[in-house]
Amino acid sequence: MKKIILLFFFLFSVFSFAQLKQVTWSVSPSTFEETTPITITINGNNLDESSWGVTDNSLYLWAWAFDTNDTTQKGTPNNGSWEASSEASKFTYNAGSDTYTKTITPTVYYNTTGIGKIGFLIKAKNGTGDKKSQDILVEVGSFQVTLTSPTENSATIIGSGSNFNIAATNTNGVASYTLKANGTTIDANASTSGYSYTATNVTANQNYELVVVQGTVTISKKFSVIVNPNTVSEAMPAGLVDGINYNATDATKATLVLDAPLKDFVYVAGSFNSWQPTPTHAMKKDPVSGKFWLELNGLVSGVNNTYQYWVVDATPLANSPSMVKTADPYSTLVLSPYDDSSIPAASYPNMPAYPAGQNFEVTVLKTGQTPYNWQVTNFTKPEKDKLVVYEVLVRDFDAARNYQSLIDRISYFKTLKINAIELMPVMEFEGNESWGYNTSFHMALDKFYGTSDKLKELIDLCHQNGIAVILDVALNHAFGRNPMVRMWMNDPDGDGFGSPTTENPYFNTVAKHSYSVGEDFNHQSARTQYYVDRVIKQWIEEYKIDGFRWDLTKGFTQECTAADESCTNGYRPDRVAVLKKYADYSWSLDPTHYTIFEHLGSDTEEQEWANYRITETPSKGVMMWGKMTDQYSQLSMGYATSNNISRMMSSSRGFTTNRLMGYAESHDEERLMYKNVQYGNSAGTYNVKTLNTGLSRMSAIGAVSLLIPGPKMIWHFGELGWDDSIFTCKDGSVNDASPTLSGDCKLDTKPQPQWNENWLGDTNRNKIYYDWAKMINLKVTEPVFLGTATMANANTLMVNVKITNSTLASTQLKDVLILANFDVTAQNVPTGFQYTGTWYNLMDNTSINVTDVNATINLGPGEYRIYGNKTANLAIPEFEKENSVNLYPNPVLHHFTLNIATTKVQVYGMSGQLVKSFAPNGNTDFQFGVSELKTGLYIVKAIDENNKVQIMKFIKK
Repeated sequence: MKKIILLFFFLFSVFSFAQLKQVTWSVSPSTFEETTPITITINGNNLDESSWGVTDNSLYLWAWAFDTNDTTQKGTPNNGSWEASSEASKFTYNAGSDTYTKTITPTVYYNTTGIGKIGFLIKAKNGTGDKKSQDILVEVGSFQVTLTSPTENSATIIGSGSNFNIAATNTNGVASYTLKANGTTIDANASTSGYSYTATNVTANQNYELVVVQGTVTISKKFSVIVNPNTVSEAMPAGLVDGINYNATDATKATLVLDAPLKDFVYVAGSFNSWQPTPTHAMKKDPVSGKFWLELNGLVSGVNNTYQYWVVDATPLANSPSMVKTADPYSTLVLSPYDDSSIPAASYPNMPAYPAGQNFEVTVLKTGQTPYNWQVTNFTKPEKDKLVVYEVLVRDFDAARNYQSLIDRISYFKTLKINAIELMPVMEFEGNESWGYNTSFHMALDKFYGTSDKLKELIDLCHQNGIAVILDVALNHAFGRNPMVRMWMNDPDGDGFGSPTTENPYFNTVAKHSYSVGEDFNHQSARTQYYVDRVIKQWIEEYKIDGFRWDLTKGFTQECTAADESCTNGYRPDRVAVLKKYADYSWSLDPTHYTIFEHLGSDTEEQEWANYRITETPSKGVMMWGKMTDQYSQLSMGYATSNNISRMMSSSRGFTTNRLMGYAESHDEERLMYKNVQYGNSAGTYNVKTLNTGLSRMSAIGAVSLLIPGPKMIWHFGELGWDDSIFTCKDGSVNDASPTLSGDCKLDTKPQPQWNENWLGDTNRNKIYYDWAKMINLKVTEPVFLGTATMANANTLMVNVKITNSTLASTQLKDVLILANFDVTAQNVPTGFQYTGTWYNLMDNTSINVTDVNATINLGPGEYRIYGNKTANLAIPEFEKENSVNLYPNPVLHHFTLNIATTKVQVYGMSGQLVKSFAPNGNTDFQFGVSELKTGLYIVKAIDENNKVQIMKFIKK
């Protein structure tokens, strides 16, 4: 049952799991029908409720049920949610006996009939963090069947030609028994209360089913026999890699390679052998590398095949399975029995069907695939120093939650002038609505956001528009469905999932650092390093990904323990070395590849990476994530405490070049605007808690963050002043579960007010967007911002930033002074101009004559200035003309909106004919419907209230 719970569990937490509590329980009466009231009793003597954070004896039932064949989950018990159980599922605590009881009638509680087995566990109201018991299963009905030999759902390993004994008993009188092997009846025995049968001379793998009938009730028990094929030792052909090797000249062939040390034999089961592999599909073993391999023949070009490995250890460790059925660790597309049914067809049309009757993920193999037709094959990446990265969680960017949403809004990114998009993890993760850090297959694309070709289309479109695409990769860890976890796992409850054993060649049994997430990779293992290299290669070569943001790089060490924070945060030579190795491999494939580490650690270690190979051509160096949220949040709210933003500069951290990707907001941190409206400072009538007042301060935040030399990052919709908490729940409430993440709504799917409420049409939010766009344009086009920065008054609310590029001539824009007043009252802000003379406000091109370099400038609360010794190369009026009207979305499906008030809007075909005309009467929320227009390119003529005409184009889908 754990496999079902995972669907819910991973939506809420990506933190390490405690050992499940084994509770003592009973059900009374012990034998019952589905309509019989039963009482579940939990012995409190062996429960430590406090370890689950329970102090008031509030424990809850989490329930599920199966049909009479134990194959299909059914019913809708009132469980509530994993982080907030329903009060209807609460146990009654009996203090005198220290027990918990819950009385239910199965048909009523599960809201279904035809129940053959009920399942349940006991949990805290908020079960996040594994605050739950083991899974408990109870048979329903007076007619019960017990399979005494072998164990139900087991796989028994035998030698070819051996005999195999099967035995069962039943309750409630005689029954009829029928035994099937691979779907064919091989024995039938009526009117008996027990069953015994010996299958003789078994030479082939058998899937057995024992069907037992009593009256109108049928119970089925399944088990299997796996015959040892006596693995053939044969040299593997040269040039093969782990995973699928497609034949370059023959689409009927493909060769599979699996590295499975300590395993005795492996079968390949799939659609090509009806999931009943014979010795023909037993993998051979290379005598040198020890890898298993098998060439498949008779494949049909362009046809989807699915397969799994049946990996067998004839003498497994205690609590480990003898056979594991698993998808290929190097899968590039997997099908899931848990997640796929809830993936919208609009996001992933024509998804291959999961094979009926199978369990766990399967790999998709298809020969003769048509390569994606890339329009851009020679993309030149923006310089690292000029990067402005837009971090995106595809799930929460738009309501459709897919790649097409980003494609449709490419004009939004272009107008903002960002030159890189960073996608939070899109590799196959557990569940669907996830942040993606619970990765299970690192080389496979998760299907929830769309197809492989659709992601490539997005990347290609970004490249056409000068935008690089960076991928967030979680290679510190993997989660329980990962094949390399499952092939060497402890699985005492036999549900097919577990934690790594001591034999696991990829994973530690316990994390070697203090930030445990999922299962911890051992990055000193040669096999792990090979796997990581393959992941790097896949995304660079197959998807033309321009860079990686490496999540949780502190975890890439083998030198610490989970309890030793100082060790984890200290300088770790093994971590430095292996991460350099991974960076080297990335650069060997793409010399201009972006390498970004989310380390958030000591300057010493980060300096070594940031300065690594920077003198080469092209210059390397690892970019470091630079969290500055707390400091910028204090400024934004108007408080002088802890607001020193000097560490937004690379030089402040000892980097010899600009390799700090600083940011005021990221997916992990609370929104600045949320803190403004919740906790902002005030003076008189000026109150930061007032929404529009808080919004008015965000342009200044952009000025003192985005323009600091070096790469910078925006978390999506910061440019529109997103003011919902990151702890916003699906129902709109806010739950931050302070002071820990346990039980919060941080990972919940978010609402879409930025589109539903047309934030681009809101003057206050629109101003942030276009102010930031101007600043970003300055950063990426003006060489002065490749220079160095210094800050004065770093600990006050009056920010003073000087930027100079000494390599530029005095006739160029070579000096910039940024001033900002983050107080809640007007202030005379010290200046310190670099020299006297004419200076220009780079936001509106107005000039001032500086006669005293130390003269103060009066700025109102939240005001800022960006002065330069020359005007910008891109004239500000032309910039504003280009971006004064925003048509959204583009391409258009049904309707578009404009961000300005218009009196008349006309749509023309490319041949000049007028096809639509609108009279919005100044309504900025007006929707211009064009659903009836044919697909193609159209011209829009918009006339505002001052009779000013703007011309733009859109694509009709």
